[in-house]
Amino acid sequence: MKSDTIATDMASLSSESYKGARDWYPADMRVREYIFAKWRSVARSFGYQAYDAPLLEPLEVYAAKSGQELVNEQTYQFTDRGDRRVAIRPEMTPSVSRMIAARRQETPLPARWYSIAQFMRYERPQRGREREFWQLNVDIFGAEGAPAEAEIIEMGATIMKSFGARSDMYVIRINNRKVINYMMAQYLELEPTQAQMMIKLFDRKNKIAPEAFRDQAIDIFGADKSKQGLQKIAQLLAAKSMADLPEALRDSEAVREVQELFTYLERAGIKNATFDITLMRGLDYYTGTVFEFFDTHPENNRSLFGGGRYDGLVGMFGAEPLTAVGTAPGLTMMQLFLEAHGLLPEIMPYTQVCMIILGSATLGAAKLAQDLRAGGVAVEVDFTDRKIDKKLKAAIKKQIPYILFVGEDDLKAGVYPLKNVQTAEEQRLSAERIISYLSDRRRS
Repeated sequence: MKSDTIATDMASLSSESYKGARDWYPADMRVREYIFAKWRSVARSFGYQAYDAPLLEPLEVYAAKSGQELVNEQTYQFTDRGDRRVAIRPEMTPSVSRMIAARRQETPLPARWYSIAQFMRYERPQRGREREFWQLNVDIFGAEGAPAEAEIIEMGATIMKSFGARSDMYVIRINNRKVINYMMAQYLELEPTQAQMMIKLFDRKNKIAPEAFRDQAIDIFGADKSKQGLQKIAQLLAAKSMADLPEALRDSEAVREVQELFTYLERAGIKNATFDITLMRGLDYYTGTVFEFFDTHPENNRSLFGGGRYDGLVGMFGAEPLTAVGTAPGLTMMQLFLEAHGLLPEIMPYTQVCMIILGSATLGAAKLAQDLRAGGVAVEVDFTDRKIDKKLKAAIKKQIPYILFVGEDDLKAGVYPLKNVQTAEEQRLSAERIISYLSDRRRS
């Protein structure tokens, strides 16, 4: 009996990808690499250094602070062959905090790190949300106060600008977990357990019906306190700015921290930031400022990405506590934003030339291709025995912009017919001229 053998009917294999994940065909990869390149360029321009972490982490890394919903309902977890409970990373923040803690003493501060990494969460696939996803993660460690938070938010705005986005295409919503905690304990007068339930309810406010929000709030307050509690919530929801907040909240130290942050953002030229008392950010590890970039397009009216301050994570790994702020734009939402606003350009293949060999010129053509590649030209050589018309159709379908015909007479003469597929213009050029000509075209 072969108990470890999995019998597979090869005829029954599906060509579909795993639910909630996607296959990345060449055209999709060009878009992905375009977005990644913008992310990487902006992160580096702010002085951030690249890092990476394992795809698997011990489950307790997430159980400690990420929240029970993430761990119990969304994490891909299993017991490995060494009887260890591990999870495929659903986010990067605990991993980067662990890495900083491991080298706390030798890491120069403030530490500015970034990564572009792959994650998995078991949740219901829907528009803008997949089980397998990619994110840019940018974090600054060892920098306190509003300047660090403003830098992370400014980086987000710079990323949007790098794609051609105007400030009216999105809004930056800002709150502070200290404001939230004060609001729950002092203003709404909730016990800790009730406060956590109310925070989760506020976090879901825009995803449920108003009646459901009201009914759940009544359950949290209890029958005796629900009338007064609902009145206070109504006052909070009516506030369109910090000046509109109830006096008990408006005069708190936590609100003054938010006001200081807005001062820094205004100095950075960011005019589309707004205070939102309902913004919670569901992850449990946030300790101060929280924010979200929100798309204003009616067909994509939803959060693009967010982040905030999480000062407690590094200390959980046995190191001296360290302040931290970060954000994590996601690939799918970024692509949807670009498509909704018409900002995604047509991204052509990197290949510049398809070389079509005529007759028995294969060896000479191979040497010519080497010379062109050495000069920086990306060349695909079609050495198949197909008819020329089929080779041409294939090159056009691949969106290769130039076709180079190489026959024995061309090799002897040292000049070759180079055809522009789009214009049908053809010119005979030497290898050196082909290199300089295509180099100029790529730069333009």
